[in-house]
Amino acid sequence: MRRCPKGLVRLPKVGLMQFQINLISGLMQKLARFFIISTIIALFSAQAIAAEDLAIAKLFAERGVAGTMVISSLHTGHTLIHNNLRAMKRFSPASTFKIPNTLIALEAKAITGKDDVLKWDGYQYDFPDWNRDQTLESAFKVSCVWCYQELAKRVGVKQYQHDLHKIDYGQLHMPFEVTTFWLDGSLKISAIEQVKFLKKVYLQSLPFSPSSYDILRQIMLVEQSSILSIRAKTGWATRVKPQVGWYVGYVETSKDVFFFAMNMVINDKKELPLRQQLTHEALRIKGFIE
Repeated sequence: MRRCPKGLVRLPKVGLMQFQINLISGLMQKLARFFIISTIIALFSAQAIAAEDLAIAKLFAERGVAGTMVISSLHTGHTLIHNNLRAMKRFSPASTFKIPNTLIALEAKAITGKDDVLKWDGYQYDFPDWNRDQTLESAFKVSCVWCYQELAKRVGVKQYQHDLHKIDYGQLHMPFEVTTFWLDGSLKISAIEQVKFLKKVYLQSLPFSPSSYDILRQIMLVEQSSILSIRAKTGWATRVKPQVGWYVGYVETSKDVFFFAMNMVINDKKELPLRQQLTHEALRIKGFIE
């Protein structure tokens, strides 16, 4: 045995080699176990990503629509998804951003109530419903872009940066143009994130006042009967390629609340009605509405 500094023992060459072999062998066994565990996790993850609601998928396939749909129960948390990969992909929210934008504008005092008037400047838009003075309520229902662009100027860049971070709404790329960021791709959100956000809106768990929630709840209403009510918003992202159509919202019934978000590729404006049609049919075949 060779000499070594006091307190240390120098292993013979053979012993050192065996020690190194044992060490390498142990490391290889640990790496093998790690690889096996990682593979199992990856397989389970792949299965989760591949999960598909066949009934909803059939609706999309029958109409030749490329898109996704997420439907989630408030009470049970049970969630149905068609096209999981697309459901996780972020797209420009277009006019579905009017949901958080209404809350932000109200809190910032950019407008104070659903009947407050936004004055039309006389410019002739391609959408006749836009060519007149608007209230907050009418602007939401006819999806008036110039109205919310006026509100955006009043809110300002810094307020949007602060509020979008605070409410965890999608992803905002900097820098951005304050009157177009929800239209031009600077702001993006996924269908899954839309549903999560809508649940927070419904539960009023975001930092907005009760009066702001109440106004939004009123102007979001699109259908009401003795057995259900639907609050929702359409969107059409025309400045991105391919164009994206949205329909997001929730259905309240006596038994539960079902949140939904769908988006689809829009090849022609004639396809726009499919946003609502596919959503209503999916809710119906799953037994959530009659």
